[in-house]
Amino acid sequence: MRALGSVSPILLVGPSWVGDMVMAASLVEVLRMREPGRPIDVLAPPAALPVARMIPGVRRTIPLGFGHGELGLVARWKAGRALRAEGYGKAIILPRAFKAAIVPLAAGIPERVGYKAEGRSPLLTDARPDPNRKTARTLDRFVALALPAGSIARAPRPRLMLPDGAVDQATARFPLSGEGPVMVLCPGAEYGPAKRWPAEKFAALAAMAVKEGYRIRVLGSPKDAEAAQAIEAGAGVPVDNLVGRTTLIDAAAILATADVVISNDSGLMHVAGAFDRRLVVLYGASSEKMTPPASPFARVLARDLPCRPCHQRECPLKTLACLEGIAPEEVLAAAEQMRR
Repeated sequence: MRALGSVSPILLVGPSWVGDMVMAASLVEVLRMREPGRPIDVLAPPAALPVARMIPGVRRTIPLGFGHGELGLVARWKAGRALRAEGYGKAIILPRAFKAAIVPLAAGIPERVGYKAEGRSPLLTDARPDPNRKTARTLDRFVALALPAGSIARAPRPRLMLPDGAVDQATARFPLSGEGPVMVLCPGAEYGPAKRWPAEKFAALAAMAVKEGYRIRVLGSPKDAEAAQAIEAGAGVPVDNLVGRTTLIDAAAILATADVVISNDSGLMHVAGAFDRRLVVLYGASSEKMTPPASPFARVLARDLPCRPCHQRECPLKTLACLEGIAPEEVLAAAEQMRR
């Protein structure tokens, strides 16, 4: 039976990127404040759902198992029809893709809010213009969809909450020997190489950090294995390479207990920021103004070049000067300053 009135659930159609799902936590917080008592469910690709499960206020998560870029119109329509009995009263659609609006339409959700894009406005009941997409903070753009059209507000910082026992479980599965502060390196960035500080610079940083008493751990997905191996080989010091071995919840628990995290602009950076970790974030092709770290203890390192931010997956100039110009000594100095 369809729930009526203000207590009808809200369906949040979430992003596929881990970092964007972290930023969606700000939207959930605002929805909870503005519409208390309404359950919030998140529909998203399986890779991002572990983050959704760590967002306070999310009732349940629903996997939408399509490959990246896969249209799957008929399957999406069927997935939406299967949700009709849930009685959702509102859907907020964060991805800008046409296909992202199909499930809420098929589910018969009466209020469907999202940004105008890819000619999908007829599928929405509240299609918003998005003139500041390339300049505004992603956090603020997400939160604006919970507000009346035309409203402007600065989003609260996203926060995540680990499941009970997650830290103990990660500690038991991935014990770290020795004593001293823990520096976690996150050399990956799913978007592309133009966001990745070179592995040899991470290796040089690891070597210098160990001399200062740090213990080094490396986190990332299986796609980051080559970079992690290069860091291990080039550092010449003990490196605890966990790339491809952890679940996302394990990685979050390790990040949440790290003394300092060094990261590209990546999903793991946003996870660490949501746990208020000390962060040094290295920006290349992306913009620190659009996707800044949430942690109040973060330090951003970037080069003010005419070509950045280009928002390209690969450097159009074939130089990667924006990231090559950041020295390991500078990164270590920033980390040390935050620990004083």
